[in-house]
Order: sequence, then structure tokens, then C-alpha cells
Amino acid sequence: MTMAEMELREIAPGEFLWQWTAVDRAATNTLKPLWPEGCTADENAVHCGDRGLQGTLTMQNVGKTYSAALVKVFWRDGGSRVYTLTAAQPSVQLFGSADDRRGIGEIATAYLVLGVEHILGGFDHLLFVIGLLFLVGFNRRLIPTITAFTLAHSLTLASSALGWLALRPPPVEATIALSIMLVAGEALHRGKTLARTWPALVAFGFGLVHGLGFAGALQQIGLPQNHLAVALLTFNLGVELGQLLVVAAAYALYRIGSRSAWMARWRTASLYAIGSVAAYWSIGRIVAILT
Repeated sequence: MTMAEMELREIAPGEFLWQWTAVDRAATNTLKPLWPEGCTADENAVHCGDRGLQGTLTMQNVGKTYSAALVKVFWRDGGSRVYTLTAAQPSVQLFGSADDRRGIGEIATAYLVLGVEHILGGFDHLLFVIGLLFLVGFNRRLIPTITAFTLAHSLTLASSALGWLALRPPPVEATIALSIMLVAGEALHRGKTLARTWPALVAFGFGLVHGLGFAGALQQIGLPQNHLAVALLTFNLGVELGQLLVVAAAYALYRIGSRSAWMARWRTASLYAIGSVAAYWSIGRIVAILT
């Protein structure tokens, strides 16, 4: 998920310094902040006077080069807030302090969209789901397998986002890559392996790890403290919605090609491609742990 990040820091009453952080230089050319009425801006400063930073902040062109823009505001009283702007919700209401008064509907919409964007843009998670489809097939075992994966990553996503569980990102990312490689390899086998016999159990085990990956993305986005449960729930629902869209698209392709002679060859080639990409990721991520 392509994220742009902007930092806005109050240095005096009504006076702010701002800058782009953790993005390439394209952000300064693509994204344009429209400050609240009554505020004026020069190259790296915003002047809002006695009224303060109150009103609507809009980010033009969000959703094009960057799927979201994170605006981190640090106030002189020590408070801070993180606002997430997307193409569906390019504006946010500021109230001149760390008091976040966004409505539940506004937050739910933003985090639902971010959840969908994250799963559709998270190629490692997508490849794992596709690997499960190849492993199980479109039969009665698919529903409990997908349900087990969903339940598992929902548990660790919530636990990590709420601060109950914390692991370093590099081992998590390496394990995610290894899980894709394992599922692709198991899908190529015809024998009664553990994964082929109990796919739901394997999906649950690796789903716990994938949930930590989702949590890492959510921590980068930030959670509104006044509606924490709503943001967490809708982000997870967005992930599930994106996952269902992938399953539906795969089923449509399966129905189209199920009677074709090339289907078996395409299946084998796809699994080797998935496994090869996962192996490449695994090597790079394991090296990152060791260095």
C-alpha cells in the first residue's frame, strides 16, 4: 500500500511547521494540501493566527500516486493525532487541538476502504489466499479453510493493534513468505500430507502470523483513540471484503477454464511461479533478520 506521510508541528499559537516524511520526492509534486480557511502557507510553514488550525484540511490528488496520506499533527500541549486521508475521504475536520471529533461513520468509511486497499495491494497475503484455493479447490472444505484463516488473522490483528501482542516485523514478514512457499509446495503434491488432509488447521496456524502483518500496516496508519474499536473492526472487515473479492474473481476464472485442456498445465505453472516468488521473498527477509 503506497502511503504518503506528512508531519505538522505547532511551534507557537497558530503557527505550524510542516514537511513530508517517509516518502519520495514525488509526494511534493503529486499531493497538495488545502489548508483550513483562514490559514496561509508558505514553503514549510502554516500561519493560522488566533483562530488556530481549525476547519477542513483537504489533500488533493490522494488516491492517484498514493493510496492514502497520513497527516500527523503534534500540538504544543503535547497531544497528537494521526489522520488518514484517502480518495474516498480526502478531507478531515480539525478542531484546533488534539481533540479528535470525527464521527463514527467518517472513521468507519476510511478504515473500511483502507482494509480493502491493504489486502488488494498486499501481494504476499494475496498469494497465500490463492495458494489456499489451489490447495483446497472449490469444494465444501473451502469455507472452513477460509473461515479458519479469517478467524486467526482477526485474533492477532486485534491483539497486536490493542498492544496485547508485539513481535518484531522482520521475523513476521519472513514467516509469511515461508507460509506461501509451503502452501504452494503442498498444493503441487498429490499425497495425503497434513496440509491436504487438514487445510483449515494449516490456514489457522499461518493466519495467526498474517494477522501480525496486517497489524503492522495498521500501526503505520494509526488508530483514533476515541473510536478505536470502530476503526479496528472496519479495517478488519475491509480486509475480509477484499479477500472475498479475490476468491470471487478466482472462482469466475475457474468456471471459465474448468473445461479447458490447458487448465492443469496452467495450475502447475502458477504454483511454481507462486513458490518461486515466495522463495525469493523468504531469502531476502531472512537475510534482513540476520543483518
